Amino acid sequence: MIHRRILVAAALATPFAARAQEIGSAQRPLRIGVTAGPHAQVMEKVREIAARDGLALRIVEFSDFIQPNAALAAGDLDANSYQHQPFLDQQVRDRRLPLVSVAKTLVFPMGVYSRRHRNLAAIPAGGRIAIPNDPTNGGRALVLLAAHGAFRLRDGADFRATIADVTDNPRRLRIVELEAAQLPRALDEVEAAAINSNFALQAGLNPVRDSIAIESAESPYANLIAVRQQDRDAPWVRRLVAAYQTQEVKEFLQATFQGAVVPAF
Repeated sequence: MIHRRILVAAALATPFAARAQEIGSAQRPLRIGVTAGPHAQVMEKVREIAARDGLALRIVEFSDFIQPNAALAAGDLDANSYQHQPFLDQQVRDRRLPLVSVAKTLVFPMGVYSRRHRNLAAIPAGGRIAIPNDPTNGGRALVLLAAHGAFRLRDGADFRATIADVTDNPRRLRIVELEAAQLPRALDEVEAAAINSNFALQAGLNPVRDSIAIESAESPYANLIAVRQQDRDAPWVRRLVAAYQTQEVKEFLQATFQGAVVPAF
């Protein structure tokens, strides 16, 4: 009889133990990767909102664009929130990562900044302009610079453009490719730099106020929440998206970033 009671107690305890370890519980928080700066700030707000629904988040910060996807694919994260669709698509192709987008989050308009000039036209012949060295953001920067008259790109060039696609560069401007996170620190060494707004804001640069050229409000580079393919329909994904895509987050963006970061939902 004693042994039977022990077995029954163990059987009853197992479902409760399993539920306690469900993803998003206090015992097993949802692990979500972000880049330091605005993405982390916004996710802190999302964590506050999600907690009201009983969804626990653990925020993991990264300082580059590559590791959050590698960690997600490896199972060290459950989701990440830091990249736009063209970048994710490139990563999936190049690194064969089993990742998918499940929701849009923010738009960070890319801007061009300079400590020496008030516009791109003032940059002298032979001047150096720094851009991100990853394929999608580098191409995005080239399109932005071309749109504001720095040079011309071949017909049909888009975010996949490279320096080889520059077809008309009368001032012989030199393009310098650097890691995206390093660009704000390079401003003293170049005539100008095209900087992703999450890194610009982190460095105290406001895209609306401080840039000498900026993407239009119709930028196609909406950031997103990514998960592994196997998790795309998981209940916790819907709860995370619901916590993010709220009026409260929209109000937080406006109050915190004053138009430099805008919602994409």
